[in-house]
Amino acid sequence: MNLRLAISCFGIATALLVSGCTTSRVEMTQQIFTSEYGSVRDGGYTIPAVPISRVDKQFHRQIVTYFTSEKPGTIVVNTRKRFLYYILPDRKAVRYGIGVGRAGFAWEGEAYVSWKRAWPTWTPPAEMIERDPRLKRFGKDGQKPGLSNPLGARALYLFDKNGEDTLYRLHGTPEWNSIGTAASSGCIRLMNQDIIDLYARVKPGRGTKVVVIQ
Repeated sequence: MNLRLAISCFGIATALLVSGCTTSRVEMTQQIFTSEYGSVRDGGYTIPAVPISRVDKQFHRQIVTYFTSEKPGTIVVNTRKRFLYYILPDRKAVRYGIGVGRAGFAWEGEAYVSWKRAWPTWTPPAEMIERDPRLKRFGKDGQKPGLSNPLGARALYLFDKNGEDTLYRLHGTPEWNSIGTAASSGCIRLMNQDIIDLYARVKPGRGTKVVVIQ
């Protein structure tokens, strides 16, 4: 090996070492579930298939490498990147694409999934009714569950460590095209097929910690 080649190889090796140090937290996809967005019969409703080819692939449900000090079973919501992570053992996580509304940006910190509901009723908050008086008809008893309900097929309700409702929700949505965007209203929304998957993994109460970061 001549001197020039030796220097070149050393330079490449050094670059790789530096690169390894600086990119060790880059997420690598282990498995992707693009085929899991077909029509689903659930709770007496038929959830339409998502035209998943029209959703950016980064927002398809997938298993990724994920370095964190949080324990398996924790949910981490990154509102800036539009990802929700369900932490698995061995430095892995299930990553879901999300849509973030104004309410989603209004709160960050730690909470717990106090309770969860399949096909929940949606009651718009007073502030939303004030902005859109047409929602007043849902103010008392709420909007009944169904395919057009803004909470979708499932909802997870977050409470703080003192047992107070944060008014923050992780929920499904029929508006698949809002995933990866900042929607006009709501908290954190997932495609219905994804919220069903997340819901099945989550144990309500102190068993599921949620960390929301900006």
